[in-house]
Amino acid sequence: MLLTITEFIGRFHPLLVHLPIGILLLALLLQWLFRKEEASLSHGIMKAIWCLGIGSALLSCITGYLLSLQGGYDENTVALHMWMGLAVAALSMFIGARVFTRRFDIVYKGASVVLLLLIAATGHFGGTLTHGEDYLLSALGDEETPAVAAPIPVIPNVQEAAIYADVVKPIFETRCYSCHGAKKQKGKLRMDSPEALLKGGKNGEVIIPEEPGESEMIQRLLLPLGDEHHMPPKGKPKLTKDQIALLHWWIAGGASFDKKVKDLAQAEKIKPVLAALERAPQEETKATPIVPESAVAAADPRAIEALRNKGVIVVPVAQNSNYLSVNFVTATGITDKEIQLLLPLKQQLLWIKLSDKKIGDEAMKYIKECNRLRLLHLSNTGITDSGLALLTSLKELRSLNLVSTKVSANGLLSLKGLTHLEAIYLYKTNVDKTRWRELKASFPATMLDTGGYAVPILASDTTEFKKEIK
Repeated sequence: MLLTITEFIGRFHPLLVHLPIGILLLALLLQWLFRKEEASLSHGIMKAIWCLGIGSALLSCITGYLLSLQGGYDENTVALHMWMGLAVAALSMFIGARVFTRRFDIVYKGASVVLLLLIAATGHFGGTLTHGEDYLLSALGDEETPAVAAPIPVIPNVQEAAIYADVVKPIFETRCYSCHGAKKQKGKLRMDSPEALLKGGKNGEVIIPEEPGESEMIQRLLLPLGDEHHMPPKGKPKLTKDQIALLHWWIAGGASFDKKVKDLAQAEKIKPVLAALERAPQEETKATPIVPESAVAAADPRAIEALRNKGVIVVPVAQNSNYLSVNFVTATGITDKEIQLLLPLKQQLLWIKLSDKKIGDEAMKYIKECNRLRLLHLSNTGITDSGLALLTSLKELRSLNLVSTKVSANGLLSLKGLTHLEAIYLYKTNVDKTRWRELKASFPATMLDTGGYAVPILASDTTEFKKEIK
């Protein structure tokens, strides 16, 4: 989504807001150090410093106001921060005027003390907005914020537990409330009450009962870790596979806030996840890291430049890493032949995004050589079962996006030897719904995501699944 001009200008506030703090404090400090006539600082220098401080304070107020219009923060704290910021700007102009006229009297001295206190208070409320109310004292407490949030509490009898209060809410508390709770509401989304959760955020609903595939919450949880829209954001504790599965199951069952676990239909794949909630500690198979721990040599700069000349985005997957991600989103005129430009980078390539490009099975002859790949996006391309069968060499593949392609169940079955596959996205493919049970048996540890739709449950079925493959 493109930013409006006011949103764009508002986002400069975090950059500008530190300038008046530093400049005005410097002006007050220098004025105090050189308060004696014999040690006075050049009046011209002092006037320049005060002009810079006043100007930066005014710019901070303007950008701060524009940023506040975007929402996502506690309104009362925003109001306090804004009015104190305006007071800092106004008082700095008043003091600056007295500096220009050399009126260093008792009024100037008193105003300087008040300005110092206002700067401290304004900064405090700014810190509260971005880091929470306890950002100053939390470090002095007995407990430190864990690097990884706590798991869901052990439930003695999970079938008798309340699905929302005992299973779902603890996930939100440990993974979501820091950004979408009482103190902060990023994207105008609050998740600490059923009413607020159902209301959604500035982009609308985040959960659609009985439609997990269409729910923005699930969509964002399933995005690749490197995607800017992935939730939780970078630096925040991630949900485990089991926790995502529980939320998916809860929404598929109608997103009830008052039913018990036993009241919801339970497919075979969710039963062991529910059973794990009765054990302490909660056990889950550790996911294989997306980025290998072993180092790799830097890629040939000429090979990177050749791709960039075609409009391909080539960036490291992590800071100080030689492993690379390539994204063809801005590239034009890409055909199967151009994909061979990836081959000199095959040792460094972990992610390839080729969505919406006019490539087909011939391109897979080159991609299969990139055997360190973890993520491969082929949505809305011309790949068929023949091309899919060429990817059996990608033993490290974790995520495969095949949305809006012509692949079928036969093509997918050729990949069942890829034991690290965690997710395959199959919406709008030629996978026949009658082959679903066969696919699940062939990919027992892989999430097969087929979008948001309903499959009728037959008496002959041994598992329950509320989606229909199209």
